[in-house]
Amino acid sequence: MGLLFWLFNRDVKKGEDFIAKKFAKKPELIKINQAVLYAGYDYAETVEAIATQFHVNPAKNKKGVFRQITGNVATAWGLIAGAKKAGVKLFLGSYPITPATEILQELSHHKNLEVKTFQADDEIAGICTAIGASFAGHLGATSTSGPGLALKTEAAGLGVITELPLVIVDVQRGGPSTGLPTKTEQSDLMQAIHGRHGESPVPVIAASSPGNCFNYAYEASRIALEHMTQVILLTDGYLANGTELWKIPDIEKIADIKPPIVKDNDPDFQPYKRDPEKLNRPWAVPGQEGLQHRIGGLEKSDIYGDVSHDPFNHELMCKYRDEKIKRVANYIPNQKVIGNQDGGELLVIGWGGTFGALNSAVKELRDEGYDISLAQFNYLYPLPKNTEEVFNKYKKHLVCELNLGQFAEYLRSQFPQFNYQQFNKVQGLPFFIHELKMKFKEILEEK
Repeated sequence: MGLLFWLFNRDVKKGEDFIAKKFAKKPELIKINQAVLYAGYDYAETVEAIATQFHVNPAKNKKGVFRQITGNVATAWGLIAGAKKAGVKLFLGSYPITPATEILQELSHHKNLEVKTFQADDEIAGICTAIGASFAGHLGATSTSGPGLALKTEAAGLGVITELPLVIVDVQRGGPSTGLPTKTEQSDLMQAIHGRHGESPVPVIAASSPGNCFNYAYEASRIALEHMTQVILLTDGYLANGTELWKIPDIEKIADIKPPIVKDNDPDFQPYKRDPEKLNRPWAVPGQEGLQHRIGGLEKSDIYGDVSHDPFNHELMCKYRDEKIKRVANYIPNQKVIGNQDGGELLVIGWGGTFGALNSAVKELRDEGYDISLAQFNYLYPLPKNTEEVFNKYKKHLVCELNLGQFAEYLRSQFPQFNYQQFNKVQGLPFFIHELKMKFKEILEEK
């Protein structure tokens, strides 16, 4: 630490004060640590091999209180914030799996914020306990990676038919099977969108930086609680273990979350009487007076919630659940474009954690005079309502992702009129800016 204070031309007294504060209850450790601090500082000052100092000026366009944060820690805090803003408690039931384990570890430290964590014996128990917690009035959540998401899919069907709020965090890694457990990949997209039995639609969103894992964990909580649905949040190993300078948000300025919780003895309560706009059902918690109702994996009758084997009722309920998820698009932002808002030659299309590399490569080429823009997607299912309008403005479309083309295939199913070129990488590594620029130039310079 002392060497770094010298190297970056910082006041070593700040390190001295930090040590005094950190070890205030163990004064015998203060002097010895301060001695080591100054030993490192003096060493850097006297050794000729370290001849250069660096000075980093404050960022003029960023004001506020910042800290360093990893994607997993940011995800944990986003879930806490979502529960707090909704006025409910957070429960995480999870089985440890690389690279998602740190979410469970971080949340286990926050009992003071009424967070409950359960380290399950397996992935199935993790999601089932989370569904039980949602039934009991908590924000249920479970964290995993690709193999664990596969194991959770049967219980995910139970979550769909019960229409309870649940967040599933999938920190993607190289697969299949054990694959590359410590490396990054984006190959769980199709599993997230389609990987359940029956007609089981759920919203899927993705974070794009370590810091905004907080924002999208909060957003996953909002959608789950306000629309009474499961939500799958996709991050990846690169985001989970990567760090970012993160501005600590003012919690008072974050919008409240308003789940459709029913009051005791509501004379109009019916368990599947849907909101006319969102099509979500009301949330009645066990123990509330006058709100008894059936719940479970069997199909329920429209409005009344009795077990039903009526084929026409089943079709109606499937259509309701499908339309409910489609209407989430009315409550998410439009897709933004970085670059030419009015259209142009090439639109680079990415999603999730590839944002840093794609944005840098596009920015550098724009500075060189190339007509190139970027659309980075965070809302994947349903897509933002203006997606087709955005695509219509550009001559060429290049989808870049760390898999063999899952988002490109998905976009072809939604908007088949466009010709999607692809740039794919499945090496357990993120995109490099130089390889992206080479690919972009190749397409831009095609005659």
